[in-house]
Amino acid sequence: MSNFQLSIQFFLQFAVILAACRVVGLIGRKLGQSQVVGEMVAGVLLGPSLFGWLAPHWHQALFPAKLLIDGAPVLAGGKPLSHPLMTVIYCVAQIGLATYMFLVGVEFNADLIRSRIRSAASVSLAGIIVPFALGAMIAVLMRDNHVVFKADVSLAENALFLGAAMSITAFPMLARIVRERGLSGTSLGTLALAAGSADDAAAWCIFALVLASFKTDPAIAALAIGGGIVYTAAMLTIGRRLIAWFLCRCQAVPLLNGAQIPVVLTLLMLVSWYTDYIGIYAVFGAFILGVAIPRGEFAEMLHKRLEPVVVTLLLPMYFVYSGLNTQVTLVNTPKLWAIAALLLTVAIVGKGVACYLAARWHGEPNREAMAIGVLMNTRGMMELIILNIGRELGIITDELFSMMVIMAIVTTLMATPLFELVYGRDKTRTAAMRAAVST
Repeated sequence: MSNFQLSIQFFLQFAVILAACRVVGLIGRKLGQSQVVGEMVAGVLLGPSLFGWLAPHWHQALFPAKLLIDGAPVLAGGKPLSHPLMTVIYCVAQIGLATYMFLVGVEFNADLIRSRIRSAASVSLAGIIVPFALGAMIAVLMRDNHVVFKADVSLAENALFLGAAMSITAFPMLARIVRERGLSGTSLGTLALAAGSADDAAAWCIFALVLASFKTDPAIAALAIGGGIVYTAAMLTIGRRLIAWFLCRCQAVPLLNGAQIPVVLTLLMLVSWYTDYIGIYAVFGAFILGVAIPRGEFAEMLHKRLEPVVVTLLLPMYFVYSGLNTQVTLVNTPKLWAIAALLLTVAIVGKGVACYLAARWHGEPNREAMAIGVLMNTRGMMELIILNIGRELGIITDELFSMMVIMAIVTTLMATPLFELVYGRDKTRTAAMRAAVST
């Protein structure tokens, strides 16, 4: 297949993806869901779980997963090669996700959290420790169930993986729900973003330990944890000053006029590459870079110029790419459904309830504490990323993968209606008005 043929099919894919995300998003809004949840569901519907099941030939023609020649898969090392278009979709999805998280970081107001840092730290720790312990406990109880866990993977590796998978929060989705509800500049929104970002960073470090254990290479974990700490400290100190100096120079030197956004976007790609390379994922590096951007006219210009393109055009690719790699039809026996129900219950109790109790412990109002618990319980596609990596490495079975995908979808679908129930539409409108006035 030539590059020209690939581009023709890619544009058709892109059109279908954007249309599906918009239609499902509109339906989701009618049902009280967020646009971002509609996009996640659209991704799953376009994948093998529905579209590929109802019309497998059409699905293969539009979204070919494997590279075929004369109808037979092309093998490399005994494994089928992925179709080049899947690589293209993946790369576009990563650009959209990283740029969106950068914009979330730009809007992040660190001043609001300083007086409540104990609450944020407590919520984050509760959102990691409790679900991790419960996930590890399930791994111990089911260690002999080879339908769920592979026989050639050690108990410690199973426990570490399931604990990390239970601990993850869908930070991009949490951030988008906060933003769509007009809570970005409020105390609740900032607390949720701070706890969610710390939670995700810790979960990815734990996952690095899983990879280190599975690959018998402690350097993987050391690089992820050490490199992440060094990057965060450097970017929020020296990096912040250098960026501010560069923006001032651009205003003073006519030759540099108009160079701000291209240079910042180049830096965004570099930090995304770095944090991907060290093993803690590009969204973390992008978010920290956004936090380091000086607030003011330049930050407003970034949002005005980048957000419409990122949110409408690029970000849906991220959700659809994950959905194309998800199949939920493997849970087909009462025993597997019982295990899936157990995983869902443990996920909700371990994450949502634990974060709620931690927030209440530090004096947060009941409504805000419940809202924090609901938001932190959202898993979304960040969960699917970890699950896909685990499946590709042979840590988990396809059955456990499918059950965890169901858990991720349900906890994500729960987020918006539960948030409206516990926090209230009137409270959301009031918060949005206050945020608008403060800016």
